[in-house]
Amino acid sequence: MQSWIASVGEQVAEVRRRLVAAEQAAGRPPGSVRLLAATKTLTVPQALAAVEVGLDLVGESRVQELVVKGPAWAQCPTPPTVHFIGVLQSNKIARTIPLVDCVQSVATTRLAAGLSRRAKTPLDVMVQVNTSGETTKSGVAPVDAVEFALQVAELPNLRLAGFMTIGPNTDDEAVIAAAYNRLRQIRDDVVASGAPGTQEATELSMGMTNDLEIAVAAGATMVRVGTALFGARD
Repeated sequence: MQSWIASVGEQVAEVRRRLVAAEQAAGRPPGSVRLLAATKTLTVPQALAAVEVGLDLVGESRVQELVVKGPAWAQCPTPPTVHFIGVLQSNKIARTIPLVDCVQSVATTRLAAGLSRRAKTPLDVMVQVNTSGETTKSGVAPVDAVEFALQVAELPNLRLAGFMTIGPNTDDEAVIAAAYNRLRQIRDDVVASGAPGTQEATELSMGMTNDLEIAVAAGATMVRVGTALFGARD
């Protein structure tokens, strides 16, 4: 375990160096992009150790793992901020809400309405947009994203915090950049609308291990990194 912790500590430092370099290359101020650690498949001891080495923003994509790790994280001297970043089924909303600070994967009116009904205090949410158009990815179609976001912003007990996307499955950097730029434009259009509940919808959660530099250049405010921190997983 100690060797694993040391390795993760080194990887965290390396990813943060990449982020600093990407911010500088894009002409953005230091610290403008947050690192979200995707903790899928980590055991509870590993998840706690990840927080100990300085990862203060974590993301879970499976409810069955969240219900085990969430209570453990809550007992940390300084608990991390926890986001849900996977597909969330409506029948698991009640188990998820008490354990997270934000749900990034809102892509249906049914899910948005369910979160609104179940949340007892304002819950941060993001609209997931399928900017790649790939059938293997979840998300609202880009042409529908602005209207959908305006609907979400009107729901009680939800705070529209921004937008999330998963990059295209390609090595073509121009295609990846176009997808991320499209999400930024959607975000800008929603905020510029002046509609109720949209003023704080500034977050752009996009970019992962292989393309975080492209995402930062396109305006990401947080990148979701797993492999570069913890190695390859299922």
